[in-house]
Amino acid sequence: MNGAQSLFKALTDAGLDTCFANPGTSEMQLVYEMGRSDAVRPVLCLQENVVTGAADGYARMAGKPAFTLLHVGSGFANGIANLHNAGRANTPMVNIVGANASYHQPNFPEHEFIGGKITDIARSVSHWTREAKSASELAMLGAEAARYATTGTGKICTLVAPTNCHWDPAPGAPVISGAISTPGVSPDTVAALVTRLKSGARTGVMLGAHALHNEGLELAGRIAANTGADLLAETFPARMARGDGRVQVQLVPYFLEMAQHFFAQYEQIILIGALPPVSTFAYQGSPMHKTPPGCEVWTFASPDHDVMAALEDLVQALDAGATEPARVQRLEPASPAGELTPKAIGQSVSLLMPEGAVLVDEGATAGLELFAETVTARPHDYLYSIPGAAIGGGLPVALGAAIACPDRKVVALQADGSGMYTNQALWSMVRENCDITVVILKNDAYAVLNVELARVREGDATAKMQSMLEIDRPSIDWVHIAKGMGVSAVSAATAEEFHAAFAEAMQQTGPRLIEATIVQNLQPVVDLILQQSKGG
Repeated sequence: MNGAQSLFKALTDAGLDTCFANPGTSEMQLVYEMGRSDAVRPVLCLQENVVTGAADGYARMAGKPAFTLLHVGSGFANGIANLHNAGRANTPMVNIVGANASYHQPNFPEHEFIGGKITDIARSVSHWTREAKSASELAMLGAEAARYATTGTGKICTLVAPTNCHWDPAPGAPVISGAISTPGVSPDTVAALVTRLKSGARTGVMLGAHALHNEGLELAGRIAANTGADLLAETFPARMARGDGRVQVQLVPYFLEMAQHFFAQYEQIILIGALPPVSTFAYQGSPMHKTPPGCEVWTFASPDHDVMAALEDLVQALDAGATEPARVQRLEPASPAGELTPKAIGQSVSLLMPEGAVLVDEGATAGLELFAETVTARPHDYLYSIPGAAIGGGLPVALGAAIACPDRKVVALQADGSGMYTNQALWSMVRENCDITVVILKNDAYAVLNVELARVREGDATAKMQSMLEIDRPSIDWVHIAKGMGVSAVSAATAEEFHAAFAEAMQQTGPRLIEATIVQNLQPVVDLILQQSKGG
């Protein structure tokens, strides 16, 4: 047995059965092993940021890690943005990165980084990083990576595998002794939270990680109904159960000004699987925290804890097991007509999206109304594709979710500018015959930057300023892009046209794309920013 065979057996013994890959010379022996085995499904992607984003979407829905094949340092670097998103989503993932033979690296061939090693950059987006020193160590480290990836809510593990470690002889794969245990919340912490929840203070319980999955929300809903606390969801949920019959939860707003108004009513915020709510960016003269100064923020369970066990312990301590949570009730809007706005698209999605669908959101500025309009849709899972705010995750995450859940319809709401970052994912959707409907929200602009520009400009925006925010010269033709990769595609410019196209897509299987040219008014948000900046 050589090192590649030993590593492959270690990964499959650990239960990893799906590989997203953009391989090169340094991964050929693993390609060979996958080709000889039925144990792993390989999914070829045309760019590494699609690889890492797809592995992210897969793990969010499958509940277990995939592994990736990435070629040398530059290939790994191409996948960093969506690795960052995956890390912020607490996604389990194992990356196998090929490298030059360890004895050839000092000769400084072309693929070597000019100022360091692959492990140097890997550590910035990985919870665990190692480089194998021998063939016998390769499989041992692969087994360790697979075990560590499933601790807490999930970890990013990156193993650098020099080619000589692939071809040199190695002993058999190590025996996996079971998952590494995840820390639990102490009984004293549970008791302390019970006291806080019964204190009479106006309380928001802010949820993240597995607390937003259906099972977690069921437990959290009982806690909220028992104590009178409000259930809140972190701004960028990696996965959240939504729709008819699901437990009610409010999303914390993204924009600082909106979030400050949202949190003004609370005296304490309890974090369960979520991080403290802070502004994504610092703004001159503005606070960094979304909560007001007098509101105490208290962590009950972090994403590194066993969040589900913590919720179960809290339900038991409150004797809330029989308490019925507040639930979302299905509300069907009227069929939209007239201008094609984000609201109209959301209404069509809410009316037509089937039960059990997976809704992947990278709608950017359009996402605010799309989210609001789909709250009462049929039961579905909602994935915010870019919890790390690195754009370009929507199409890859949708691809991975469809691989994980081939029996569920996937709907991807994708802003046009960020969609161009990873449009290669369309090709893989066709190759894998994924049941995905992509809705391109076409406004020919990086519209969110108009809001951000309002924070810093004096007077009206100049044409030169606007030229750096607009992508209409030339306007991107998504129908031709999609058809060039084998995706059936149509365009829609009115609410009626979109509704008909989306209805047809929901009745068919396979990859489809709708280019939706939207009418959007962001002026109320800009006015709010300007008012706040003037102390209004």
